Amino acid sequence: MAVSRTKDRKIVFRCTECGHAQTKWSGQCPACNSWNSMVEGVEDRVAPPASRFSGYAGASERASPVSLAEVEAEEIFRTPTGIEEFDRVLGGGLVTGSAILIGGDPGIGKSTLLLQTLATLSERQRVLYVTGEESIRQVSLRAKRLQLSCAGVQIIAETSLERILAVASEARPDVLVIDSIQTTFSEILQSAPGSVAQVRECAAQLVRYAKQTPTTVFLVGHVTKEGALAGPRVLEHMVDTVLYFEGDSSSRFRVIRAFKNRFGAVNELGVFAMTETGLREVRNPSALFLSRGEEDAPGSVVMVMREGSRPLLVEVQALVDESHSPTPRRVAVGMEQNRLAMLLAVLHRHGGIPLFNQDVFVNMVGGLRLTETAGDLAVALAVVSSYRDRPIPKDWVVFGELGLNGEVRPVQNGEERLKEAAKHGFTHALAPAKNVAKGGIKNLEIVPVRSLRDALAAL
Repeated sequence: MAVSRTKDRKIVFRCTECGHAQTKWSGQCPACNSWNSMVEGVEDRVAPPASRFSGYAGASERASPVSLAEVEAEEIFRTPTGIEEFDRVLGGGLVTGSAILIGGDPGIGKSTLLLQTLATLSERQRVLYVTGEESIRQVSLRAKRLQLSCAGVQIIAETSLERILAVASEARPDVLVIDSIQTTFSEILQSAPGSVAQVRECAAQLVRYAKQTPTTVFLVGHVTKEGALAGPRVLEHMVDTVLYFEGDSSSRFRVIRAFKNRFGAVNELGVFAMTETGLREVRNPSALFLSRGEEDAPGSVVMVMREGSRPLLVEVQALVDESHSPTPRRVAVGMEQNRLAMLLAVLHRHGGIPLFNQDVFVNMVGGLRLTETAGDLAVALAVVSSYRDRPIPKDWVVFGELGLNGEVRPVQNGEERLKEAAKHGFTHALAPAKNVAKGGIKNLEIVPVRSLRDALAAL
């Protein structure tokens, strides 16, 4: 039955995925690019409502420019969470009125970490836990299993954004946890929870609430198969801090990284171990990534990489074997494959080591990823060690950047890297000449090198 167009009613076509509305039908939604999602409907002609973003923190109806020099810069007050590794990643603690997005694979420990954090903070602050995926009974069972004292933790099982904000406005918590943002929906949109429009709208309203009140808001987000946060990319731009939980399901160790932090350094790293009583801090992660065998093995080199403000000793392993195919394999786990190809070319051109008929495999032990150039020399020496079947002594540590001309370039914070190696009992270090400290490092013999040939001759 056809619906007649009247003065008070109109025909619209609305997308079932994102809620976009238009007056004509189309096969693809212009807003979210979904196919066959436009459904015909009838709506009343009403006056447009007031913008739901009116009064957004930082904006006003009559904004006028001011001199930046006249704005008084207040010192940021941070609240420690009671978990030092978590505070390190956050930049020193929680900032009032900030929004923090934490993502990771299912079962990695996001809810466990936040529940432990709330149990600690509830002793001196008001906290509210909103669960949309589990029942209150399930969260209570987890708290008992983790042996947490949660008498001060307030919890509700709710997925409606409007009801969550109403409860939060009445309870006025200092810390609010939304677990998860994909299950939260707003009643002003017709799309399903977890859709692009719902995630974006709910996140925007929660960030607005955090900015207008002295509340720190945690948003738990799911990840896609590619490892990125599910939902629109704009979600990461809305929040102040983006944290990722990483870890192998077969390992009990977990790593949390900061990929964005408006109140601290990015690329900070926190290391945890999953136990029967929850996540436990790993205060000395270098010892975790240095679980080497007792005997010297070819192709194994210890390097000093840097994650945020922390130097880490990591073992890099290489395996070089004769190739029986026209195209030798180049496999790099934990580093860029193009970087490995460049290092192999430098080895051939300036080190006289031909690897054009060899399969080369490189692996960073512990699941870490090499994101800086300070590991170039260590990777190159590990490849040479495996190719020549000559082990490098276990008490040696190596770091340095390799240039295309075969030179060894200095890296940042060289002295801190050397001190970290000496603290863990290493007696010899192969480092760029410009990174060698004038006074030296106690109990550490430093061999300065200026080129790849110098490094090969030293070992």
